[in-house]
Amino acid sequence: AMLNQTDASEFILLGLTDIQGLQHFFFISFLLLYLTCLLGNGAIVTMVIAEPRLHTPMYFFLGNLSCLDIFYSTVTVPKMLTGFLFGHQPISFGGCLAQLHFFHFLGSTEAVLLATMAYDRYVAICNPLRYALVMSPRTCLLLAVASWSTGFVHATMHSVMTSQLSFCGHNHIQHFFCDIKPLLNLACSNTSLNMTLLNVVTTSVALSPFTLIVLSYFYIISFIFQKVRSQEGRWKPFSTCASHLTIVTLFYVPVLFNYTPPSSESSPKRDMQISLMYSAVTPALNPLIYTLRNQEVRSALKKVLGRKL
Repeated sequence: AMLNQTDASEFILLGLTDIQGLQHFFFISFLLLYLTCLLGNGAIVTMVIAEPRLHTPMYFFLGNLSCLDIFYSTVTVPKMLTGFLFGHQPISFGGCLAQLHFFHFLGSTEAVLLATMAYDRYVAICNPLRYALVMSPRTCLLLAVASWSTGFVHATMHSVMTSQLSFCGHNHIQHFFCDIKPLLNLACSNTSLNMTLLNVVTTSVALSPFTLIVLSYFYIISFIFQKVRSQEGRWKPFSTCASHLTIVTLFYVPVLFNYTPPSSESSPKRDMQISLMYSAVTPALNPLIYTLRNQEVRSALKKVLGRKL
């Protein structure tokens, strides 16, 4: 429906699909993914808090990541699920801004956290004797606070800038949540500054941590090949990095596809499919990846479950 008023007070999220049969299939699939995400990440947070053996920098950051993933999928998935059940979802302008804010807050925090975790692995493998000194509890806390703050500042910039736009006429959002690009497409005022911020700031918020991750692994790999002579000696440090690398890949491949310029040329449908990857799929896979690859997590999980049963 075209609105005559000057400002759209609410938007309508068109969601993933209009096909009835697919909606039920998607509802069940994403509900299961969401529950997996909540249970898996909830178990990791509980474990990291409850198990003294996991009170190390690596698990402190993993706990932060799991906590973040619970919030991250909660920003978009419940609204998407109601869309599958009841069709197009109305969302108020305030609700839309809140969704946009938290999505970018948690997403950019995750990017920075993954870089922090890469730095942690770098110190653990390349400077094992200084590890306890370098990654002191105080440093870990500071790094975590810095990650969350960076994400928060970045998202605030976007939500403030978006709130300044005026919307008139068309209020249908081609997406399952309020992301910046679909909203900018609906604005009647000039969005060139918003677009520049999206291309410049968001791209650098995505690429700077990515560069740090690549550098950390470059140092780790060259260290292993120069210093470690035996084959199994080389394999051990790699196995502690494998989970982290898998998560980095799952997170960054879609992000780099979605947010590296030129943003203007991408199709809404493709953006939507890519967003699904990191808002619903990756958060559910993270705990599985860490648990499957990791002996310490598995034995701690057995202990925590054993205490409950």
